[in-house]
Amino acid sequence: MIEIKNLWKSFHSNHVLRGLELTVADGESLVIIGKSGSGKSVLLKLIIGLLKTDKGEIWINHENIVGMGFRQLQKIRRQFGFVFQAAALFDSLTVEENVGLALRKFYDWPERKIIKRIQECLAFVGLDGTENKYPAELSGGMKKRVGIARAIATFPHYILFDEPTTGLDPETAENINQLIVKLKKEMEVTSIVVTHDMHSAFTVGDRIALLHEGKIDVTGSPSEILQMNHQEIQKFLIGYTLMEK
Repeated sequence: MIEIKNLWKSFHSNHVLRGLELTVADGESLVIIGKSGSGKSVLLKLIIGLLKTDKGEIWINHENIVGMGFRQLQKIRRQFGFVFQAAALFDSLTVEENVGLALRKFYDWPERKIIKRIQECLAFVGLDGTENKYPAELSGGMKKRVGIARAIATFPHYILFDEPTTGLDPETAENINQLIVKLKKEMEVTSIVVTHDMHSAFTVGDRIALLHEGKIDVTGSPSEILQMNHQEIQKFLIGYTLMEK
C-alpha cells in the first residue's frame, strides 16, 4: 500500500503540491489526471524519492521514505518499476542490455538466468527476437514496450507510468493500455498511471483521481467519474465523449 499524507512541494515560488493526500491500495490501478503543470509527474518522482519533499509523509508498505538515507531508499526503490514518458532507453545499449540493467546491477544471478528473464519480459510485451536491436531501430510504441519490459524485469510490487500513451497513434496506444491491464491481471502489480488520455484512463483505471491546485480534488471509479458534475472533470470528459462517439 502507498499512503501519502500532507505532501507539499514547491520550486521557488511555484507551489506545485499543497497538502496532497492519497492512498493507493495493493493491487489497484490508480489513474491520476490533471492539467499540464499540475504536478502529476512531480508526484511520481516524489513517491520513489527522485525528488525531496518540502513537507509531508510518503508511506510505502508501512515505511515512511521521507528522510530515509540512500541505502534504505534504494531498497524501497527496488519494489518499483518506472515507465518514463519517452521510454528513457539508453541509445548506446541494445534492447537486451536496456532490459537487463537492473538485473545485472542488483541480482547475483548467473548470466543464463538473466538472459532467460530478459527473454520472458520481452515475450510478455510482444517483442520476442528484438534483443540485439538498438533503440534507434525501434518505433515509438516498441520503445514504450521495451520500457515496460525493463520495468517488470525485477518483479516489482509497484509500477509507475508517466504518460504511457503520449505521442502514439490510437492503435499503438491501445496496445499499451492492454499491456497495463495484462500486468494487473497476470502479475498483480499495483499501478499508478499519470495521463491526459481519458480513453486510457477509463481502460486501465480501477479508480481515477483529479490533481487540481496542488491537491487530489476528487476520486472515483470510472463510472463515478463519468457521472460527476464537476467543472474540472467535465473539461476532461468533453474531449473523451466526443472521441468515443
